[in-house]
Amino acid sequence: MKALYFDGKRLEFREDYPMPERRSGEALIRVRYAGICGTDLEILRGYAEFRGVLGHEFVGEVVEADDESLIGERVVGEINIGCGECEFCKKGLEKHCANRLALGIRGKDGAFAEYLTLPEKNLHRVPEEISDTEAVFTEPLAAAYEILTQLHLKPSWKALLLGDGRLGQLIAQVLRHHVDLTVVGRHQRKLELLRDLGINAIMFNELDRSMRFDVVVDATGNPNAVLEAIKLVKPMGFLILKTTTSKPSKMPLSEIVVNEIIVIGSRCGPFKPALNALKERLIKVDYMIDGIYPITDWKKAFEKAMSRETLKIILKM
Repeated sequence: MKALYFDGKRLEFREDYPMPERRSGEALIRVRYAGICGTDLEILRGYAEFRGVLGHEFVGEVVEADDESLIGERVVGEINIGCGECEFCKKGLEKHCANRLALGIRGKDGAFAEYLTLPEKNLHRVPEEISDTEAVFTEPLAAAYEILTQLHLKPSWKALLLGDGRLGQLIAQVLRHHVDLTVVGRHQRKLELLRDLGINAIMFNELDRSMRFDVVVDATGNPNAVLEAIKLVKPMGFLILKTTTSKPSKMPLSEIVVNEIIVIGSRCGPFKPALNALKERLIKVDYMIDGIYPITDWKKAFEKAMSRETLKIILKM
């Protein structure tokens, strides 16, 4: 099958990559579309030390499964695969299993291929109201909804979102309904797209640095942004971190301790509210698509995805 394989140093296209072998309890899925995200780009820079087929944002069709009712269904899939035996797995928290696999990120070939396998329990059927290209956004949108599971937001709170990129656009649309939100970024076009949605979005140099916010979310992808984010959180406020990079970050511990700031790491989230939001048109995603490329044009796709002006690039299998 066709696949994009990363050997730890170089990404390459293979036409004869081995088909994945379906195990008991798993489904074999024919991938239709897969999105390139910031994590994929960071893996190319050394993040997670991954070797294998990249990609974890996908929509596909089940072609083989133990549960025959799944065959022929359009699905998206949660990316973490736990051991099933540890305390976290038994609590339904496979994403924190010490021995977990993660699709296209950790020990498990991903979605930049014609086929992939995932446990059937990880799959979610895609409602007919959601197009294939919209469904590709389910996984990152779920990550945006994870914030709501971690922190009870109050309408009176003032929140600041740092970052106007792929994930930032989704987080902004989720948070706008729960807090008084301001988005800060460095890309005029991306900020204008948010303003078109009715979201208050400004350039970084327009931010009043004397302001303090109840909640600050870092979705910049910049390992040094946390140094600025800390200064914008009220004492006893919340800092939510969404950035994962191959580079280390410095944390200003004294400011965190003295101001009693609560720091929350946040990553994978719930698929059900994400799919419902797409179905009910509560979240818009089509405007973010800056290109759809066949997998054979992967070099052009990744070159485009690496541009700071680009939002979402999608690969078509």
